[in-house]
Amino acid sequence: MILHVPHSSTVIPEEIRSQFLVSDEVLKEEIRVMTDHYTAELFSSGDFPSVIASVSRVCVDVERFIEDSQETMSQKGMGCLYTHGHDGTRIRRDLIATERQRLLDEFYVPHHNRLEKMVEKELEKSGKCLIIDCHSFPGKPFPYEDNQSLDRPDICIGTDSYHTPEFLTEKLVSLFEGHGLKVAVDTPFTGALVPGRFYESSKEVSSALIEVQRSLYMNEVSAVKSEGFEQAQKVVKCVLEALKDEFSQVG
Repeated sequence: MILHVPHSSTVIPEEIRSQFLVSDEVLKEEIRVMTDHYTAELFSSGDFPSVIASVSRVCVDVERFIEDSQETMSQKGMGCLYTHGHDGTRIRRDLIATERQRLLDEFYVPHHNRLEKMVEKELEKSGKCLIIDCHSFPGKPFPYEDNQSLDRPDICIGTDSYHTPEFLTEKLVSLFEGHGLKVAVDTPFTGALVPGRFYESSKEVSSALIEVQRSLYMNEVSAVKSEGFEQAQKVVKCVLEALKDEFSQVG
């Protein structure tokens, strides 16, 4: 099992700051809102290898397709290189080709190379690999989200039609529900990341997205951990350990 944590960083490199059109205060608020705070810690309480993005998604979103033509969120200015914020306002100037390529070469490509190599190693060792895409989401939908329903679950399980076998989805739902949590599948988010080399070509690589509602473990206004963090972390650890045992037994 490999943990993929794409949105936990709050880092905007100093040399990239000039690309953004907004004030320091506005940029800080955008980062606060868009970051999956503490997910690296929330999901890493067990003995699982992980790949964690080094910069904020506001700078480079490694979860998006690299080509805007493939990425639906690029229509909202939120492809792999954001030009717009969570409320639809412009936050970044247009980049010239060399600036765009530098960002991809420095942050996007190395991140995916690390994940791909980790998957290769797991396939060599056991003949199969499970990627858990680790996220959190707000208690109320942001303006850019397609699903604006206020009826949000505690846990969202995202699936991929090729890489998420039915037993994996069912097991995740069962495990989280066993801890008394409200679980939804592909609501309000869907999909699960797989490195491009294996995408829709290798059934040996499975993937599932786990989104934890932020109100379970943090104050969404202050971005500070709440008293619920430790319990949420314990639940995630129990689920991942049980899932690893189950997955290892499946042929």
